[in-house]
Amino acid sequence: MKIYNLLLLALVSLILVACGTTGQEVVYMQNIDELPAAALGTVTTQAGDFSIKNGDMLLINVTSTNIEAVKPFNKLQYTPRIGENGGYGVGDRSTYYYLVDDNGNIDFPILGRLHVSGMTKAQLEEYVANLIYPRYLTEMPYVECRIQNFRVFCIGDFGHSGVITAENGRLNLIEAIAMSGDLQLTGRRDNILLIRTSPSGQRTVKRIDITNANFMAMPEFELQQNDILYVEPNKYRKRSIWSLPPVYTAAVGVFGTAMSIINFIILLTKKF
Repeated sequence: MKIYNLLLLALVSLILVACGTTGQEVVYMQNIDELPAAALGTVTTQAGDFSIKNGDMLLINVTSTNIEAVKPFNKLQYTPRIGENGGYGVGDRSTYYYLVDDNGNIDFPILGRLHVSGMTKAQLEEYVANLIYPRYLTEMPYVECRIQNFRVFCIGDFGHSGVITAENGRLNLIEAIAMSGDLQLTGRRDNILLIRTSPSGQRTVKRIDITNANFMAMPEFELQQNDILYVEPNKYRKRSIWSLPPVYTAAVGVFGTAMSIINFIILLTKKF
């Protein structure tokens, strides 16, 4: 009876430990009402103003009131298409992107080779416009730059991990979480790992607690090209997948078999 009571007590204790959570671990932005508006106002990031890195694919369009004058500065052409009668016609317009090479350069029509790595979107647009005007045009052109391969890598306890792309060249942390199917209930919301690579190739690591609304005032709230987000499983998830190493598992099996044989022998000796 004493052994039975001890086993029952151990079972109850295990259940209490497994259920020892109030649910607050999965609530986002728990102090959102306490966050002053001034804290959010300190973030002065521009939508889509990314830092250009080696390997980026850029779409750069130059426009002006004089369309013919800016044509030489755009990588656009019309692709010939073979018609049904065998003749050639004008097909779909193809856009050629600028690939930032390993040295951080792009080859721009008329202007030649430009070093753009490390620039922000706004800085590149201003730089190209100032190179064109007034040397080639009589009016300041409008330059628009977009990144075509903006992507963020989401791994760990997301609803569905993988690569997220953003056609508009911008993405914030909440958007990335939503596009990844939210976090699993077993994912740690207080310790999301952000790995970021600078244009110079240096990696930085930042841990973000999204249960605290202050993360929305952090500069890391706006994600950058090739950011990596990792969601660590919480202690309950880790406990559920815990297992003995193979050597110890085999040893336990051998021990259990030996104990069964010994018990069988003891029973036989008692009978005789």
